[in-house]
Amino acid sequence: MIPGINPRKMQQMMKQMGIQQVDVDDVERVEVICRDRKYIIEPAQVSKVNMMGQNTWQVVGESREESLDTSVEISDEDVSTVAEQAGVSEEKARAAIEAAEGDLAAAILKLQG
Repeated sequence: MIPGINPRKMQQMMKQMGIQQVDVDDVERVEVICRDRKYIIEPAQVSKVNMMGQNTWQVVGESREESLDTSVEISDEDVSTVAEQAGVSEEKARAAIEAAEGDLAAAILKLQG
């Protein structure tokens, strides 16, 4: 809350403005997942604030950042399958699988088309 203001008075003011705040109990961890990294807040204190029908979440706690491994693991068997189905070399098959982010069917269709 705001320093120097009585918490009870603050609650009354928020109620007059149509703001409702509810603490979410038993939260141990919050994760925010982005494309290439994630933020972990642990332990976390979470509050849900409803202001004029719009929900806002407030998270307080110690945070750390982790990177996400977005690379696709491609097995030799997958490469052989795509190369055989599309009638191309294994090098082209591997490149097509990487471009299709591991989707074998998409890689075969791309090589055939």
